[in-house]
Amino acid sequence: MKSHNPENERIKRHYFEYLKEAKRQNEQSVDVVAMALARFEGYTRHRNFKAFHHSQAVGFKNHLASQCNARTGDKLSKATLNGTLAQLKRFFQWLAGYPGYRSKFSYSDADYFNLSEKEVRIASAKRDQRVPTLEQIHHTIEKMPAETEIGRRNQALMAFILLTGARDNAVASLKLKHVDLIAGCVRQDAREVKTKFSKTFTTTFLPVGGDALAIVEAWVRYLREIKLWGNDDPLFPATRVECGASRQFEVAGLDRKCWSNANPIRAIFREAFERAGLPYFNPHGFRNTLVQLGERVCRSPEYFKAWSQNLGHENVSTTFTSYGAVAPQRQAELIRSLANPQPATLPDVNELARRLALAMKSL
Repeated sequence: MKSHNPENERIKRHYFEYLKEAKRQNEQSVDVVAMALARFEGYTRHRNFKAFHHSQAVGFKNHLASQCNARTGDKLSKATLNGTLAQLKRFFQWLAGYPGYRSKFSYSDADYFNLSEKEVRIASAKRDQRVPTLEQIHHTIEKMPAETEIGRRNQALMAFILLTGARDNAVASLKLKHVDLIAGCVRQDAREVKTKFSKTFTTTFLPVGGDALAIVEAWVRYLREIKLWGNDDPLFPATRVECGASRQFEVAGLDRKCWSNANPIRAIFREAFERAGLPYFNPHGFRNTLVQLGERVCRSPEYFKAWSQNLGHENVSTTFTSYGAVAPQRQAELIRSLANPQPATLPDVNELARRLALAMKSL
């Protein structure tokens, strides 16, 4: 049985280059496309893409719907189906206009990868997200051991993400020079920091309470004053592993380099929440917590716009639509509170709604 098709591999390489260079997609996004194509080729037994027919799309849809998740054993979710098929549709639409393929099938043949409207609604429906409360995060940070260098780093790492809402990939690449304790901020410079969409912006430490700020300040001073590290050294260095006396690999302190990816950060979070007796919340979940905090403490539209920019959002509508969902319990509290309205707050609410409407029109 064929494991690959050389001509398919060549055209896929051209498509991946197109995605990276023309569509500005990163490696992770391209990997998702590659996985979708691999699934399709596995179904067609690596038939040449020139032999594509819309019946293959229909057959693959039915095949994919019958597949199970390897981890849970359940049928693949509608969201997974929709995402995989959407990637294949875009690929074959691109391929229909590529030299050597234009006469083999039509642009509209790719439409057969579409799910039904009902299935798309199910796949794209927004569902309640589990969001950690500030109290849960502070409790977890407090329970983290900080007797060793590794422990102090891990505790400072979680405190820092709470203070800034920085994404884990950005945090993994930060250096000491990016943090200004006097100004109370971190400068996420896209030339060196792996920010989303390579945006450069400054994040001021958010007023989250607890010991988070003190923990981060103590960590930065430790690196600078005790370890004598400089501006170009990592803010959160990787763990150094060496072969110990027992001839086995052992943790040997901090390495003077950044993590290559965010996987170790997620592992630290998982262990910390488990130690605290709480369900796991990933680093990105902290951004939802911070948006909910901002919705409570911001006193005017201008304050919330500043809060939104602090999280790296150019448009406040992104903060509202992607992170600003009100938790069901809080939703019920707000609705009940309307029985006793507070007129003094209405002008700000109306102004915020007006500005949000204007922002949505500009998208």
